[in-house]
Amino acid sequence: MDILLVFIVLFILTQVLLGSLARKHPFMNTKMLNYLYFYHLLFFLVYYTYTLFSPSDSKQYYYVASKIGNDWPELFESGTNFINFLASPFVQAGLSYESLMLIFSWFGYVGFVYAYLFMRENIPVDVKIFGKYDLLTVLLFLPNMHFWTVSLGKGSVIFMGLMIFTYAVKLPFKRMPLLIIGGFFVYMVRPHVMLFMLVAVMAGLWFGKAKMSSGLKFLMIVASIGFLAAASNSILAVANLENSENVITDFEVFADARSIGLSESAGSGVGMTNYPLPVKLFTFWFRPLFVDSPGFLGIFSSFENLLYLILFAKICNKRFLRFFRKSVYMVKMSAIAFLLTSFAMTFVMSNLGIIMRQKSMVMYFAFFVIYYFLAQEQYDKQQQLIILNQTANE
Repeated sequence: MDILLVFIVLFILTQVLLGSLARKHPFMNTKMLNYLYFYHLLFFLVYYTYTLFSPSDSKQYYYVASKIGNDWPELFESGTNFINFLASPFVQAGLSYESLMLIFSWFGYVGFVYAYLFMRENIPVDVKIFGKYDLLTVLLFLPNMHFWTVSLGKGSVIFMGLMIFTYAVKLPFKRMPLLIIGGFFVYMVRPHVMLFMLVAVMAGLWFGKAKMSSGLKFLMIVASIGFLAAASNSILAVANLENSENVITDFEVFADARSIGLSESAGSGVGMTNYPLPVKLFTFWFRPLFVDSPGFLGIFSSFENLLYLILFAKICNKRFLRFFRKSVYMVKMSAIAFLLTSFAMTFVMSNLGIIMRQKSMVMYFAFFVIYYFLAQEQYDKQQQLIILNQTANE
């Protein structure tokens, strides 16, 4: 069977990738990332079983890719067709649906590898939650994050692109190939998310503390503005606004229509159209909760959403505001990327199933900010203890 060959090839690629990254990053926990690989595969099996009994976009992607033939180059455009463009060569080569699902699942796993590097490289302090659990390990093994990044579709590809881009943006000129690769995948899957990322990068550089010269900051901001200007039509085309004379008004009309359409397309609508903004954001970040869980999957997600609530509660204090005001570039960038994307998504999401899937691509930005804050507080306490011990010994 072709899936066995694909499994072997992907396992070898995983070991090559982890070995290469471990040589560059001595702090890297290769053993844990190997565990994460098989954990991710477990969710591939869970999701595949789910597709046997439920509708899935992955089946439609595979069907379209199998019918493309010589028209394959015409699919090279941003949005849904880009997934068909990626899938078609594999399908035309004779790979089964299961094999292609496994390949896209691997894309999601690569995203988790770079999410680990993004967090660990910037936060070398171990943080424990509930007294004994390592926070980074908990974040990497969150079930909902894996469930939505193991399928043939946009979720796995954009998650990989976002995490590669975010890892690379810390040292943009040293990691330029990865920056381009990550940005390419984000832009091709969801151009508007690339817009949010570049705005976040520019704002982070402008307002945050970055260990780079003013000249390099200026170059990055100019490059980001240049890209946004060049890609503005593609980004606005996502909502059919490329010829709009009033973008804000027309976006509101598009968002209302999209929200109503998504609510009517499935039985788990939440009627977000008339919600005030704080309630919309709460719904996007923390629902479903146990009182409104749509089926077994929703109940399962409710436990994870409860953990999200607990983590967010840790930054609801004045200490966090002081921390954020003085925080480094990567923290401000992550916070802005998370808030911008969340703000936009709340206007078009009205279905809990879609909310669970869409928010997986941005939650790690919020987790990074929370993780950094908790690590900073723990580090400050340790430094205070050291000073007190030194004073006592004197």
